[in-house]
Amino acid sequence: MDFEFTEEQQSYAQEVQEFLDHNDDPDVFDVTRENMAQIVDTPKRRAFMKRLGERGWLGMTWPEKYGGQDGEGIYEYILNEALARRGGPQIGKGVGIIGKTLIRHGSDKLKEEFLPKILRNEVEFAVGYSEPQAGSDAAAMELKATRDGDGWRLNGQKIWTTSAHFAEWYWVGARTDSDVPKHYGISLFLIPMDHPGLEIQGIHTIGDERTNSVYFDNVYVSDDYRVGELNKGFQYISEALDLERFTMFTYSPIDQRLELLTDYVKEEVRDGEPLKDDPIVRQQVARLTTEGEVARVLGLRFVAQSMKGGKPPTCEASAYKLYATELSKRLANASTDIAGPGGQLRVKTKDAPMEGRAESTYRYTVIDTIGGGASEIQKNIIARRKLGLPKNF
Repeated sequence: MDFEFTEEQQSYAQEVQEFLDHNDDPDVFDVTRENMAQIVDTPKRRAFMKRLGERGWLGMTWPEKYGGQDGEGIYEYILNEALARRGGPQIGKGVGIIGKTLIRHGSDKLKEEFLPKILRNEVEFAVGYSEPQAGSDAAAMELKATRDGDGWRLNGQKIWTTSAHFAEWYWVGARTDSDVPKHYGISLFLIPMDHPGLEIQGIHTIGDERTNSVYFDNVYVSDDYRVGELNKGFQYISEALDLERFTMFTYSPIDQRLELLTDYVKEEVRDGEPLKDDPIVRQQVARLTTEGEVARVLGLRFVAQSMKGGKPPTCEASAYKLYATELSKRLANASTDIAGPGGQLRVKTKDAPMEGRAESTYRYTVIDTIGGGASEIQKNIIARRKLGLPKNF
């Protein structure tokens, strides 16, 4: 495959950069929030994303019949990476996860209600898969959905629902049949977050961000808001997770932090000697730079495979997510080590090495290796689906 952008793609990338320059705002863009910078959690961030929608940049890869442009995935990739590099909100959940799943599996009613709102950025979603006893193993979820007339009553708990405290709708999986193997008794639902039966409790992370536990007390949802076929929710969740593993773990922030570390090493002097002349430091930076190029190419391979049509490429998504997030953690560790004692100073401390980015990324990057399926889950997916290994090995 060709890893270079065409002239048309380069022109679009330049257009995106000019738009971001024109709309630069510290209340919208904050690289120090690391991967959590992608969430659209403030009025200013929502207004910014609405401007993206007005330019037709949301849902570019969607079919024209649903308001998209039938565009190639590489343009969505260029946009998302540019947003991520600035520490800005991204297109992830609404366009990439909920929207694309509804297009493939949603009813006409759900498409008509939600797809136009997503393109105009008039709705935010929370995603509810994880539970206290079912973290990365989404198929083990136990949130109980009991048939009640033309709908369902949901009781139980979700955890690690990052957007629950500001989203309007909940994209949630629940067990609708307990008498079949765990992968076959799950259904997907859309529930308004202001439902009186939902209770949201905040959980504050080591990365200075908020996620949530969500409790369901006799929450009613009609069949009109069930996504796709009954008991096939895990299939849809798996497809959506393939998209999440790529679109929500972008490469640009890793590349940016690698540049920051490299510039620091070039300029820093320690014990009267240039840090760049230390052979151990040179080896670390060279290795990370090489691994960064591997992560970039793995991302482009996912894009190339996804542009062939059909379901998102599972193994490519897992390979990229596993490699990129583990690399991000290795980079954070190396930055902290190379910065020395000053690497422990808090982010945005002016006198700290790299203005404290080493300290913040050391805390944040742990989260990335868990969200969207922990690294162990990605290894299992690759082992079974790419290498053909048995489940018990």
